[in-house]
Amino acid sequence: MKSRDGLIRLKRFQVREKRRQVAQIEAMIAEFERMAKDLNDQVVAEQERSGIRDIAHFAYPTFAKAAIQRRDNLLASVEELRGQLAAAVLECTEAEEELDKIEAIAERDQERAAGEIAEARSVGAH
Repeated sequence: MKSRDGLIRLKRFQVREKRRQVAQIEAMIAEFERMAKDLNDQVVAEQERSGIRDIAHFAYPTFAKAAIQRRDNLLASVEELRGQLAAAVLECTEAEEELDKIEAIAERDQERAAGEIAEARSVGAH
């Protein structure tokens, strides 16, 4: 029983860790998307200020070009993080299922042990 209790504690820790990783990746995605939106807003504002929207134009603002590149890099990172998130969610789900199985086995064993103790007491009382 002691080894199973240790295993359950370990699995619970692993599930908490996986959930934390999922939440961390989700937070990073949200932050990168917010930053990309801010950069996009800055690009639009710079285009309005300069009156030039064609990125190939010789007088297109350098700041806008740089902001577009940063925005695109952030969006690429978001896509990469979405892949990591999918993998982390899968790992979390698997860890939760494994924990559920181990807890169910432990519960079944406890019920069986309690039944055996009750049976032994009733036999001993006769």
